[in-house]
Amino acid sequence: MNTQPIDVLLYGAGGFTGRLTVAELARHAPPGLRWALAGRHRGKLEAARDAAEGPSRPAEILEADSCRPETVDAAVSRSRVVLTTAGPFAAYGDPVVDACVRHRAHYVDITGETPWVADVIERHHAQAAVDGTRIIPFCGFDSVPSDLGTLLVVEHLRNRGTACAEVVSAFRLRGGINGGTAATAVQLFESGQARRSGHPFLLDGAARPRLSREEFLRERDPKGVRWNADLRRWLAPFFMAMVNTRVVRRSAMLAADAGRPYGPRFAYREFMAMRSRLRATVLAVGLAGVQIALASPLRPLVKRRLPPPGTGPSEEVRRNGWFRLDLVARGEDGRRAFGLVKDRGDPGNTVTVKCLCEAALALAVDGDRLPGGPSFGGVLTPATGLGQVLVERLRARGMTLEASDAPLDAASGG
Repeated sequence: MNTQPIDVLLYGAGGFTGRLTVAELARHAPPGLRWALAGRHRGKLEAARDAAEGPSRPAEILEADSCRPETVDAAVSRSRVVLTTAGPFAAYGDPVVDACVRHRAHYVDITGETPWVADVIERHHAQAAVDGTRIIPFCGFDSVPSDLGTLLVVEHLRNRGTACAEVVSAFRLRGGINGGTAATAVQLFESGQARRSGHPFLLDGAARPRLSREEFLRERDPKGVRWNADLRRWLAPFFMAMVNTRVVRRSAMLAADAGRPYGPRFAYREFMAMRSRLRATVLAVGLAGVQIALASPLRPLVKRRLPPPGTGPSEEVRRNGWFRLDLVARGEDGRRAFGLVKDRGDPGNTVTVKCLCEAALALAVDGDRLPGGPSFGGVLTPATGLGQVLVERLRARGMTLEASDAPLDAASGG
């Protein structure tokens, strides 16, 4: 048996997102980094390895199956950093994250499953904090842009001498959906966890003080449409806001615990931006209809219209996708700060894989520069676990992440 240490272990490399991640690491892993593939089907792993083009190649292939936790444990025990694309994470994620905490291997994933992460926090945050192990979910399109964009505008206001009272953000995007994401959405409703995910502070953990009525009403998920004068757009509910808002609020809580609070009454809300009220209304009604269908006997009909696991959008769709996130922050003294995060490529696939790989490489290569120092750990967020290091890495890969006193570049799309 090979016992050489592995710098980065990619678990779930045989799935659709996993194959894209193999290709991304083959192109962008630094020289000398020893990385390996792991998953259930050796044939799929070999196919993903052989299809990848780039200067870096995986050093090894390991068969590891979450249904046989001992195989996952053996692979993780040799690894410094584990990144996993194998979802739904509520079904397949526990053996991987459990092994990472047990063997003190840093961890990143692309989950958007807030109820599952809430359980991971309860099981592992305290031990990971003691051991200095960084467990960082949500390192894909959900929720890196929201989390890092908020961090940038909060820091911009702090550098100007004021705390942040509120951030309002709005997405515009074009892209496709892969079968794994679709399966995760369905599984959330089939498992009965969708209702639990509606709590606005789900990821803050049991230690959070009881919410006041004012706090709950301020942070509850919006249902209708509204006009935002700063963004000059109609805002509608955004389908990923039920994930991203919880992640940003956890970042704010962890930052306060570390002595760098976002603000004494910080609030975060997230929307989809549209040019017309009609389009925003259609979007809001459509999103509500999908949620109702998934929670009803119509769910099998919806499932039949979704892409099956292992499939995803074409290369053309991935290439022509894009996203833009505009943020407006209000300081405690009334001053405004504006943020912009944008990139080319399909958000749920191309951008997700870029964010995930750069997060893993930050852990593997930039450990001494990460927030809190080398010994900092816990179940963290992209902003609190990776912070400016991930911002720099993504900027170097072509993503725009900026904050300013004035709105940033002309609005487009949507």
